[in-house]
Parts: sequence; structure tokens; C-alpha cells
Amino acid sequence: MTHPAPDRPRNRATDARPRRTRPARLTWAQVRAQWPLALVLVGVAVALGFVILERWRRGAFLLGVVALAAAVLRAVVPDERARLLGVRGRGFDVAFYAGLGVVILWLATSIDSLGTG
Repeated sequence: MTHPAPDRPRNRATDARPRRTRPARLTWAQVRAQWPLALVLVGVAVALGFVILERWRRGAFLLGVVALAAAVLRAVVPDERARLLGVRGRGFDVAFYAGLGVVILWLATSIDSLGTG
């Protein structure tokens, strides 16, 4: 029976739209648990700051170091603590971050500065 019988009173509380629920509040413990990702994001922000200030070789070098640090963090930190730093399996993440870091470091050190700092 999908509809109430016409002689039965309708319960307005169940007929009303479902209440909108708020998302759970973000606690300090949840934020603090993301420290590996926060550390990497701070490094990326500093590297991009160097690039914006026209110190692109320093910024690229720092970005490569940050990618290698992300690889080390992903290898050392357990899966439940790595949280958002881990995207795929541990082996893939470590290989990807390390490969990215090595390529960026190679580019940053091998390209001639052409008169720029």
C-alpha cells in the first residue's frame, strides 16, 4: 500500500520533506591527521612563490625536493596516516612521486639559466 487510505488521518511529520543535514564538523584532530599532505602543500606553495618571484630554477628545484619528500613520506607513513597523500597503492605512489621528483630536479639543474637567477 503506497498511499494512505482516505479515511485514515495523514501523519504530517512523515510526509514532510526530509530535513537537510549539515555535514559533520571538521575537528582539529581530523585536520592534524592530514599533516603529511599539509607538509607537501606548504612546500609546493613555497616553490610556487619562488616561481612567481621570478626565481624559477629555485622554485623548480624545491618542487622536485618536495616531490621526493612526498615519496619518502608515502613510503614511511602508514596507509591510515597518509590519508590524502596516498592515491593508489603504496608502491605506485612512491614510484610516481620519486619519478616526478627526479625528473623535475633533473630539469631544474640541467637547463641553463640564460642570464636569469
